[in-house]
Amino acid sequence: MERARILLLDAAPGELLGRELERLLGHGLDITLNLRRVDDHARVCAAWGGRVDFTDFDAFDESALIGETVRGGLGHHAIKSRAGVPLRAAFLAAATDPALAKRLRVVGRAGAGTDHVDLPAAARHGVAVTHTPGSNANAVAEFALAQLLALIRDLPAHNEALQHGGWRAPAAPAVELSELALGIVGLGRIGLALAGRATALGMEVQGLSRRRPAEAPVPLARSLAALLTTSDVVSLHLPLTPETRGMIGRAELALMRPGAILLNTARGGIVDEQALADALRDPGHPLAATAVDTFDHEHAAFASPLSGLPNALLTPHVAGMTRTAMATAALHCADHIAALLTGRPDGIPVVTA
Repeated sequence: MERARILLLDAAPGELLGRELERLLGHGLDITLNLRRVDDHARVCAAWGGRVDFTDFDAFDESALIGETVRGGLGHHAIKSRAGVPLRAAFLAAATDPALAKRLRVVGRAGAGTDHVDLPAAARHGVAVTHTPGSNANAVAEFALAQLLALIRDLPAHNEALQHGGWRAPAAPAVELSELALGIVGLGRIGLALAGRATALGMEVQGLSRRRPAEAPVPLARSLAALLTTSDVVSLHLPLTPETRGMIGRAELALMRPGAILLNTARGGIVDEQALADALRDPGHPLAATAVDTFDHEHAAFASPLSGLPNALLTPHVAGMTRTAMATAALHCADHIAALLTGRPDGIPVVTA
């Protein structure tokens, strides 16, 4: 029987890489590992040489990605991504070229989001797209609370002052979590995990759900506008789709309560970053601060109008990067890919256009 070939675009970090490779090898897959995001090339090559093939290229360079995927006319049956490498129409067309010995059949994401994949193009070319929904729900929920605590207790400013020998008392006493009303936009796995934790900490919590479940653990707002006007803190937890792109813009930000805080651990495109930056620069705007973990332009192309603003807490898309979350995502993704390649799709999450 032909062994399926898989190209790992970005390696799992640290010791998790070994677990990921063993899981994939256990499924009988031939692996090509991209070393570009591996810290110790020599150690990994010494440990896995003979069992795994290696390459080294910038997966975010589409021409390099296409060239490596179809090199020698061989091709790959599956592609695995962790960091959300864009897989657009040109790549999908090249990777499924009938002239290839091994045409692409499966794209796997070790994570929840799949907005990096051109889903209509994948469907046209017969490529199944799988992911690991819920694998990082607890990690992201905890991170959102960490963002909020850092902002309301002014931790970055206190740290900066003391690192430079300055000792200052707060200009005004801080609020406690139990004094704040939290609005959660998106009641999927992450939103629900955050709701449970915030409620346990004494916060008044309400949510907004696209599907409006028959039973919800928190009260549901009638609309986005209603949630924005009645929340001290708004936390975003929904996918980036044509419907959600730009859903938080100038008009929505203007609706927020005086002194409000916006948290975004979802996707950068959901929020108009320029409008958000302009609001934070305006001392008369109701929005007081933001914490953002996801941006329109990330990785080597990172650029944001939020950079340099003292009331913006910025982090490099790390909310879901805990040991438990990343291990769950990597190993489940390996299992999903193997199941789809061997014609066992039952119970495997597949995203459609």
